[in-house]
Amino acid sequence: MRIKEMASPPSDITYYESWDGPGSDDLEERLTPAHVQDVVEIFQTPLTGHYNWDYSSADGRIRKLYRLGKELNWNADMDVDWSRNFPKSEVPLDQKLNPFYDWEPFATLPDEEKLRFGWHNLAWMLAQFVHGEQGALLVASQLASCAPTYDAKLYAASQTFDEARHVEVFTRYLQEKIGIFYPVNKHLKSLLDKILSDPRWDLKFIGMQIIIEGLALAAFNTLKLTAQDPLLRQIIQLVVRDEARHVTFGVNYLEDFVQTLTEQEKEERAQFAYEACVVMRERLIAVEVFEEFGWDVEQAREKALASALMAQFRNLLFTRIIPNLKRIGLLTESVRPKFEALGILQFENLVDDGEVDWAELSRPLYDEVS
Repeated sequence: MRIKEMASPPSDITYYESWDGPGSDDLEERLTPAHVQDVVEIFQTPLTGHYNWDYSSADGRIRKLYRLGKELNWNADMDVDWSRNFPKSEVPLDQKLNPFYDWEPFATLPDEEKLRFGWHNLAWMLAQFVHGEQGALLVASQLASCAPTYDAKLYAASQTFDEARHVEVFTRYLQEKIGIFYPVNKHLKSLLDKILSDPRWDLKFIGMQIIIEGLALAAFNTLKLTAQDPLLRQIIQLVVRDEARHVTFGVNYLEDFVQTLTEQEKEERAQFAYEACVVMRERLIAVEVFEEFGWDVEQAREKALASALMAQFRNLLFTRIIPNLKRIGLLTESVRPKFEALGILQFENLVDDGEVDWAELSRPLYDEVS
């Protein structure tokens, strides 16, 4: 194993031999230590940790979420049916969500290139999930150290394992079933950098548990409806169970804490939440795929942004975030007009994750997995 340090993330697409290509035996068996090169980027963080010397449970909700996390653990090797293969000759996503179907650079492509676009688009989407889940893994590990309360430390530790499992399962799907791996989107990377390097533990909660995890939960649920591969849908069902607990944890934990902040501190965090939402909207534009197909990136970006269908899709991804921001007290008067301008303030009165649906969160794992 070799470790290569870089000053920034790789920019090239990585290609793997997927299941229907040459050498289709198990990828892991074909790799040797000589093949593996860990490409790393160093980041510095002024993390302030907390010991907690009171080992009694102060919040029954958080402790119950922690217990559910232990009960509903799943194994990516044993609980996912990797023997299922979806034909590469079929488009992997429902084309109703393709904003380019009537756009000349796409419409004039040969059928095989349209098919290739479909697989690259899915690969890009799943790769961003992997990068986001790695960010969640790192943040959760930070929270185990810097969260001040005993219950939060226990839950953050359990979430760290959840996030590791998510990185594992999506990476394996990309490597073995698609064979294409895209680098991290610069907008997602900038938000992860901010969350990981900020010394304030509660800002890490807001950025990861409310914004990134909330958007991911909505995106996973949408992908579950549009993905054509039953294996991918099974994976998403498993991941969604975990993510729902994570978002609920963030809302319940922050709801009480935010009330202890000064008005200035609340405004700082409300502004950060707004800026994070702006960044995450841009993260939904697959500019790296546009570059791969030789399109004018700005024209393709404008086409995606102008699509009524994609605008609705992007906005719907915030249906969990906005009511949760309102619940914890960060939908302040100063940021409300800004969210209105984004077209997502309309979701503020939807059901938030503060009222815990214990029956739903407690459903046995195998009731849902198919």
